[in-house]
Amino acid sequence: MDEIKYDKNQAHYIVVTGIVVKDGKYLIAKRAEWEPAFPGKWTVPGGKLKVLDYALRKKDTEEHWYNVVEEVLAREIKEETDLDIQNIGYITSMVYTRSDGIPCLIISLYAEAKEGEVKLAKALTELAWVNLEEAKNYDLIAGIYEELEMLDIYLRTGKRKVWAKS
Repeated sequence: MDEIKYDKNQAHYIVVTGIVVKDGKYLIAKRAEWEPAFPGKWTVPGGKLKVLDYALRKKDTEEHWYNVVEEVLAREIKEETDLDIQNIGYITSMVYTRSDGIPCLIISLYAEAKEGEVKLAKALTELAWVNLEEAKNYDLIAGIYEELEMLDIYLRTGKRKVWAKS
């Protein structure tokens, strides 16, 4: 097992990703080969939470901002696919350590696509609308298929599949 070096006081990057759903299919996209993380792999849209995502807007209570991750997701999906979304929901969360040693908390959400055509950003080179079975044919970043599976189960049954420790 690789040794993980970390500072117990070190903060995490917070990343929000989203599976876009339309007509019973899920949007996946291929990362450009020049991307430093996961080049050429298939993924779902997402990006990092930044302080400026909320700090310049009026607080929703005396001390808090609400729906920050949902707004990050809507912005990232718009930037990466030109789609607007609605009906955002929670799938799961996970943590991984980047190659530079920085830990990342990933919050995985899903949303319905509003009307419109996908126009990919330069960092994404191909797109596909897939069902769960079709997703197996793509070189997905580790964990993406499992998230698609969790969402598929939830949308079909209304029950959440929780990733359990073995």
